[in-house]
Amino acid sequence: MADDGREVRIAAVGDLHYDASRGTSFRDVFAEVNKKADVLVLCGDLTTHGKPEQMAAFVGELAGVEIPIVAVLGNHDYEGGQHEEVTEIMEERDIKVLDGNSVVIDGVGFCGTKGFAGGFGRGALAPFGELLIKEFVQAALDEARKIENGLRSLTTDIRICVLHYAPILETVVGEPEVIFPFLGSSRLLEPIDTIGCDVVFHGHAHHGTIEGVTPAGIPVFNVAQPLLLERGENFLVWTIKAPERRHPRNERMKVGQS
Repeated sequence: MADDGREVRIAAVGDLHYDASRGTSFRDVFAEVNKKADVLVLCGDLTTHGKPEQMAAFVGELAGVEIPIVAVLGNHDYEGGQHEEVTEIMEERDIKVLDGNSVVIDGVGFCGTKGFAGGFGRGALAPFGELLIKEFVQAALDEARKIENGLRSLTTDIRICVLHYAPILETVVGEPEVIFPFLGSSRLLEPIDTIGCDVVFHGHAHHGTIEGVTPAGIPVFNVAQPLLLERGENFLVWTIKAPERRHPRNERMKVGQS
């Protein structure tokens, strides 16, 4: 049941690739988010090279954001090999970094993970042959298991899945076909369609397609900022009718572990 007239507005964006040395600022963008949304979702590649100093500077750009923030890391955020330090910096800012775990905000459940590559459908890489190939496929399977664990940990009526890599082919179309296998994996799709959720947000495919749908009918949005900018938007706002306020005196944010 939902309260009459109450809505939760989710602002989602990824692939900001922040580097203070470039002189780019997102403070105005985030100030707008703070006015137009109730939750900010960041879909990875927040920095250029995953350096702690880059993430610290990026977090500074969020100074005016007073709404809750959830995020996943992207491949660029892993580039420096310091993703644990990067995560700590984000968590010190009260950003909930999702990596197989979940969080509930205003009755809406969020789960997520980075995801991984490997291709889609019949073109998906199979775990056959060299050990390196099997390990590559296993990485995608491990990320899919994180999605499964996160979704199963949520008991909310509304569940949102946050990724960096794409779970379906439809939202990477627009990129050169030769790089499709590096933009996502349909192995991420199985737990989403099997367990179910209300919406999926991802990034990574800068020139893909903004909106797609899973075989089970779940909407998927590619919110890579370069793609959103092509249609004059800095972020995507997705609105859903809010769930019933069952425990209004409880804390706004509840965290679940998987």
